[in-house]
Amino acid sequence: MELLMLSLFSLILTMIALVDITRTEKDKLLAATAKKFDSKKNVWVADPHEGFVAAEIKSAKGDTVVIVTSKGVELGIQLQKTLKKDDVQQMNPPKFEKTEDMANLTFLNDASVLHNLRQRYYSMMIYTYSGLFCVVINPYKRLPIYTESVCKMYIGKRRNEMPPHLFAVSDEAYRNMINDRMNQSMLITGESGAGKTENTKKVISYFAIVGATQQAMKKLKLGEKKKASIEDQIVRTNPVLEAFGNAKTVRNNNSSRFGKFIRIHFNTGGKLAGADIEHYLLEKSRVIKQAPGERSYHIFYQIISGQIKGLKEKLFLTHDIRSYHLVSQAEITIDGIDDKEEMQITDESFDIMHFAEDEKMDLFKLVAGIMHMGEIKFKQRPREEQAECEDQSEGDLACKLWSVDPDKFISSLLKPHVKVGTEWVNKGQNLEQVNWAVGALAKALFARMFTWLIKRCNKTLDAQDLSRDFFIGVLDIAGFEIFDLNSFEQLWINFVNEKLQQFFNHHMFVLEQEEYHREGIKWEFIDFGLDLQACIELIEKPLGIVSMLDEECIVPKATDLTLAQKLNDQHLGKHPNFQKPRPPKGKQAEAHLAIVHYAGTVRYNVHGWLEKNKDPLNDTAVQVLKSNGGMKLMSQIWEDYKTQEDIANLTKEGKSMGKKKGKSASFMTVSMLYRESLNNLMTMLYQTHPHFIRCIIPNEQKKSGLIEANLVLNQLTCNGVLEGIRICRKGFPNRMIYADFKQRYAILAADAAEKGRDLKESSQKILDKLLNMNAIKPEEFQTGLKKVFFKAGVLAHLEELRDEALAVIITKFQSACRHYYAQYDLRRRIQERAGIIIIQRNVRSWCTLRNWSWFKLYGRVKPIIQGNKRDEEFDALEQKCKELEERFNHEEKVRKDAESELAKLKAEKQQLFLQLEQEKDNNAESEERAAKILAQKSVIEKQLADLNDQLAEQDDRNEALHKARKKLESENDLFKKNIAELENTIRKQESEKQCKDHQIRSLQDEIASQDELIAKTNKEKKHQEEINALIRRLFQVNRKLMEDIQAEEDKVNHLNKMRSKLEQSLDELEDTLEREKRGRQDVEKAKRKVEGELKVAQENIDELIKQKHDGENALKK
Repeated sequence: MELLMLSLFSLILTMIALVDITRTEKDKLLAATAKKFDSKKNVWVADPHEGFVAAEIKSAKGDTVVIVTSKGVELGIQLQKTLKKDDVQQMNPPKFEKTEDMANLTFLNDASVLHNLRQRYYSMMIYTYSGLFCVVINPYKRLPIYTESVCKMYIGKRRNEMPPHLFAVSDEAYRNMINDRMNQSMLITGESGAGKTENTKKVISYFAIVGATQQAMKKLKLGEKKKASIEDQIVRTNPVLEAFGNAKTVRNNNSSRFGKFIRIHFNTGGKLAGADIEHYLLEKSRVIKQAPGERSYHIFYQIISGQIKGLKEKLFLTHDIRSYHLVSQAEITIDGIDDKEEMQITDESFDIMHFAEDEKMDLFKLVAGIMHMGEIKFKQRPREEQAECEDQSEGDLACKLWSVDPDKFISSLLKPHVKVGTEWVNKGQNLEQVNWAVGALAKALFARMFTWLIKRCNKTLDAQDLSRDFFIGVLDIAGFEIFDLNSFEQLWINFVNEKLQQFFNHHMFVLEQEEYHREGIKWEFIDFGLDLQACIELIEKPLGIVSMLDEECIVPKATDLTLAQKLNDQHLGKHPNFQKPRPPKGKQAEAHLAIVHYAGTVRYNVHGWLEKNKDPLNDTAVQVLKSNGGMKLMSQIWEDYKTQEDIANLTKEGKSMGKKKGKSASFMTVSMLYRESLNNLMTMLYQTHPHFIRCIIPNEQKKSGLIEANLVLNQLTCNGVLEGIRICRKGFPNRMIYADFKQRYAILAADAAEKGRDLKESSQKILDKLLNMNAIKPEEFQTGLKKVFFKAGVLAHLEELRDEALAVIITKFQSACRHYYAQYDLRRRIQERAGIIIIQRNVRSWCTLRNWSWFKLYGRVKPIIQGNKRDEEFDALEQKCKELEERFNHEEKVRKDAESELAKLKAEKQQLFLQLEQEKDNNAESEERAAKILAQKSVIEKQLADLNDQLAEQDDRNEALHKARKKLESENDLFKKNIAELENTIRKQESEKQCKDHQIRSLQDEIASQDELIAKTNKEKKHQEEINALIRRLFQVNRKLMEDIQAEEDKVNHLNKMRSKLEQSLDELEDTLEREKRGRQDVEKAKRKVEGELKVAQENIDELIKQKHDGENALKK
């Protein structure tokens, strides 16, 4: 009862507040629309403080205008300024004041968007639509617009039926999932402090209410303890994640320092079926370092708050948080937040999430151990490259919590065990290396603990008894960042936003252009996602920034400066998005490179990039932690980490799989992990229907009702709102259905509007008349099947023409009214005069008769005569009264019978009316389903046409490959024939060689005999000379023969090489042909699948048409 009374009281307060706001806003809106407005004179001009201020053009000459700002008028100063026409921006008519959807603005420019958001924010209308997405500005105060009663107001409502709200976007996503049977996603982006986390929680609460299961809604019996439902667990996940993943920053007291994608699963009936969470880009560096005005993660301060009795004693913590340097470098408290209360909420959330007591205690021990480990004191040994432990007391406490040997742990930090060649040695560490190792270990412990926490929450949220058919994913991730010092973290955050913006452009403008296609207007498809492709490729493609960073991490003696030099050598002057940074201004830090992102040019400093990317750990210390004496959580978080000793042991055991895994893990950089998780996220998003929510921070002071124009404009640029408007100008942002267009603008061409046979033809006649009047240009509009599309600014011009036409009509109407009123007044005066004359005549007659004797006698006799007549009349009236009473009784009986019959007829009528309404609803749903199926049919037909084109291309390629194969086969046969002929020639040459050898041997025998003859006949010199000439001749013949044989062998070798090369080419062509055949089979398979889907869609359409006909027949009956 108390809860019911509280909810009713909250509802009443909400309604009163909304009514008061509505009345106030109506008064303000009426006042704003009543102002004098001239679209040719009223403009916006830039202002250094307000962003833009209203101004009035006094005169114009050429490309310049003379203006007077409203700011000067308010101060009583008529200061005139001369500006270029391009420096002023057009102002929207008053009818667009505080418009709910900025896509309807006639003039889409920065000033109009800022003014609309500012005026709505001043009225605490924090939600505003901008086309396909929703913009929300942080109100910095609690508003009564998130209660369960408000939530129920938005359930099942269309977007235009309720004011802009986060619940409207959430309900649209939920309805799309139910109706389209497609996964949805909600992308909530913005800078830190813009309200992403709070809006994410509201979205999750909405889905928990809408998708509540029957188990959650059923009433408890008396004395029965309520069990935690899946809805409660999903909502209670937030306090757990916020404790370990949120921290105070300069802009936000509860800033999420990680990105998360929460998938809320539903079954086919739309009921909750569990959830799971994936996280990205956890800010590990905050564990060991906090900037001024900030503090570390909430859990460090919650466990020392003393809320849980005995916890500090179990964790060996003191009462003073400043005793722990890692978490007390800046702020230690937050205004308006009680860490004791937050600890209570965190502990209750652990219980609802079914965390065991030992799991909770292990988490607390890990957190406390990190605090203790940060207090271990080291010092440098004199004249040695070796550090030593100065104070080990806090380290002993950490090791006691973690169940590890403190001496081994300290020794692993001071002298880690490393492998040099094939031997293991203890390598001494200096003070800087030890401190770095402690910091890296603290970051790794917290990051791995956070990953385990996410997995543990997912285990609880996995409702195994319910089927997971669809999901709605909620993405909460940091927005684009441009700081004075931009480092490795900013590069990845900006890169993620670059990918998300490309995804947004693709989705938003593909849908926009699909509507153009459905309406059948003339339009060439533009892929706006390519606008960002150059920057994305600069970062992620081979030889891009990330790949060069990974490569530099394995180069010996590489430094951050060598990385910067290589990046500049590779991209500076060669890539449009890579620039030389400008010199620093003010508080800006030194920069080594600049990247042109979609939201602006960012100057990056590469200091520390290599170490941040490698993120090295002390393997010996990790091995000590893994081999702890009983802390289950410590073993689990390091389970997948393979140290060098693990790899060596696996190698000895001959486990090649383990060796491969350990090796790959040791070379896995942070960039590789980020890139893999980002690719998985984008793949998942592309498989969903997205909904976009852009969060804006209004001011740096965290003050409600204050807008800092330049800050908001910068965020609108970074969030892609202004970019969306810029691209929107290329299309037709304003559109009206034919009925609305005719009703509103028929006044401009009334004769033409009456000539049309239907709404479309009437609208076309009006447009033709406006074209002939030179009121609009042909390129400024397009007519579709159901709507008229206009370029930006055209509707404002038509509104001006309409106002002018209305002014003429109203003037004529006023003239006619005045004429009619004058005629009416004249007739009234004539009638009054005639009446006065009659009254005067009657008064004079009465004055004459009142003293006449006969008139006096008539006055005395008349009542006596009337008395007799009155008795007769009374009897007649009695008789008539009896008759009327009889008739009344009869009529009363008839009336009662008629009333009973009428009641029956009314009941039948009500039943028929309900049936009619149900049939209308069914008919409307059938028409919507038919329209969707027709749209799906067109898409499938387009896909089928594309597949047919691909199949035809594959056929052409196969035909060309067949021809090439035949040609190569013929060439191969020719080569084989030539090879055979050459082989025959070689055999002949070999036989001739044998003959020549035989001749040589015979000649050699002759030479031998001649030698003998010469020996015997030395005196025969002439014969000897002949013998010598014969020998020389034989040697020449022999040399020539050897050269011929060598040439023939070279030819044979060359032909053999050609033969092997041709055979290899033939094998490659055969493989290509086989792949093409497989591709063709896949295409044919896909074609058959699409044809099947098309057939099913056609059957669904036929069924819907049949249902529609049946419904119409039933309605007719």
